[in-house]
Amino acid sequence: MNIPKDLKYTPNDEWLRVEGKKGTIGITDYAQDQLSDIVFIEYTVSPGDEIKKGTAFGTVESVKAASDIYLPVSGKVLAINEGLQNAPETVNSDPYGKAWMIEIELTEAGELEGLLDAAGYEQHCKERDA
Repeated sequence: MNIPKDLKYTPNDEWLRVEGKKGTIGITDYAQDQLSDIVFIEYTVSPGDEIKKGTAFGTVESVKAASDIYLPVSGKVLAINEGLQNAPETVNSDPYGKAWMIEIELTEAGELEGLLDAAGYEQHCKERDA
């Protein structure tokens, strides 16, 4: 299981890369492994939308299940990765790179404190698998 140390994580398996006031969000390697083969991605937000932490911004569908994807922190949507709609399987092969899902401008920096670091997320995954 790949858990990059420079990212923040949610218990719902989203990751967040923070660069200044910009946040890039996707789903974790653990999540894509649990879902199996990703076949469809749908976004429910558009650039310019302001959304609050915990709001679903899209859905990932696999051969096993469909799962909503939630915003780990509040922000204004800067971009969505529309390329995933034509190549959703990218989430399986590169969840932390080409398979980023949305970019936001962070509006509530204090919300970062409530996210897990790599060690905390790894422990969370182990507890679920036990």
